[in-house]
Amino acid sequence: MPQPDHITRLKAADESALDDDLKAYFAKCMEKLGMVPNVLRAYALRPEKLRLFGRMYNELMLGESGLSKLEREMIAVTVSSANRCYYCLVAHGQAVRAMSDDPQLGEMIAFNHHVAALPPRQRAMLDFAAKLTETPDRITEADREGLRANGFSDEDIFDICDVTGFFNYTNRVAHGTDMMPNPEYHAMDR
Repeated sequence: MPQPDHITRLKAADESALDDDLKAYFAKCMEKLGMVPNVLRAYALRPEKLRLFGRMYNELMLGESGLSKLEREMIAVTVSSANRCYYCLVAHGQAVRAMSDDPQLGEMIAFNHHVAALPPRQRAMLDFAAKLTETPDRITEADREGLRANGFSDEDIFDICDVTGFFNYTNRVAHGTDMMPNPEYHAMDR
């Protein structure tokens, strides 16, 4: 059974009316990915927010960090699992598959990151991201010390918090708009 075929339950943006910079952004996605991620199409309803979203996403997920790109994607999936965000589980689960060359890792993290045979560093990182998502008021210095004991710098801890916070935000936007992932993600990197 295929997923619903809408992008969101809100009206679609007129992509032909977008400013040239956003048209170029969509063209770059088509060139690199073979599709425009539906999250970008959803944000096109509010063009300035699309620009801000793109800059924030690119800085968090692709910018300089002590966290690898794969680790950041693993955080995205862990947070999205706790929030049951279908869009992000599908899209970022695919990214985990692609970056790890492991067709099962994305699903293991999506269903229960404790199932995955992860190194202690990544296990501590995902446990922290899950706790920050599920019970943020219970984060203590002991949690940060646990990350430091696994080799994370204070800058890395900031990045873990930042990526975790971003996906808690985007999960809520996806839920609130009933955003659907591009169906192509399901078959990629299997």
